Amino acid sequence: MTAGPSSLPEDAADSLPGGPLDVIVIGAGPAGLTASIYLARYHLRIAVLDAGRSRAATIPRTHNHAGYPNGIAGTELLGLMTEQAERHGVRVERAVVEKIALEDGLFTVASADATWNARSVLLATGVVNNPPPLAPELHDAALARGLLRYCPVCDGYEVTDQRIGVIGHGERGLGEARFLRSYSSDVTLIGWPDGHGLDEAQQDSARELGIALAPAKCESLHLDGERIMVNCGGQSLGFDTIYPALGSVIRSELAISLGAACNDEGCLIIDTHQRTSIAGLYAAGDVTKGLDQISHAMGEAAVAATAIRNDLAGQAPLLR
Repeated sequence: MTAGPSSLPEDAADSLPGGPLDVIVIGAGPAGLTASIYLARYHLRIAVLDAGRSRAATIPRTHNHAGYPNGIAGTELLGLMTEQAERHGVRVERAVVEKIALEDGLFTVASADATWNARSVLLATGVVNNPPPLAPELHDAALARGLLRYCPVCDGYEVTDQRIGVIGHGERGLGEARFLRSYSSDVTLIGWPDGHGLDEAQQDSARELGIALAPAKCESLHLDGERIMVNCGGQSLGFDTIYPALGSVIRSELAISLGAACNDEGCLIIDTHQRTSIAGLYAAGDVTKGLDQISHAMGEAAVAATAIRNDLAGQAPLLR
């Protein structure tokens, strides 16, 4: 078997030699592409569907992904991974998946104008960061210039000893400020949308750690040369970089619609082999609970792909 066509008209998968596809991978970020490489090299017939909104594509340059001593842009990394997948017969189809159905052990995956059928599905759909109050065009410019950052685990090192602002509320915001305090002595927590929401004990904890608390909630942001400015109660505070600690939207709704178990945040609950609570449905990357890192997503994808291969082989021998 080879990696099969990933763009099929309605019901076409059923007419392919050998019946439905082995696997449909939804999402072509680091997790989805890693899984597709493994699955293709296992000689499975796969489709890879992607909406074109990988969060990795927004990374200007990552310096903590091993193997790239000078760092690598997210788009470049995705391009290299796509090229590697294509060398093994994988084609990424641009498609926004709207629905997954499961009947008699067969999954039907549907976009607005096509359907695909497969014996298993891997969700690598990731998350979407909740942005601060900044116009979309300024948001992208700030992100590209490092004035706005979303992952202190990824790039806290790059802002060592800079003036850092954290926009958030309650323990989530304070927790991120605490984390960043190990990179700089100049960290300010700015409340949004309803102030910082800290009780007295939390405020005392912030002060003991040397975390400043903005005098008023964040009203808006704007760029000023090499700084990003936060408007707070009539004051304009300048920072070298801003970290929004506003949570994320987990793209797990497709699995949840099938009844897959998730935690309170919407992250899919998986076993040690990336299986969800629905037989034949797997998940890898940021859509599951764990460390939202490229390397972690890739590791989960390798585990998921291998589990899929072995589970399919348990149903029927995989023979050349």
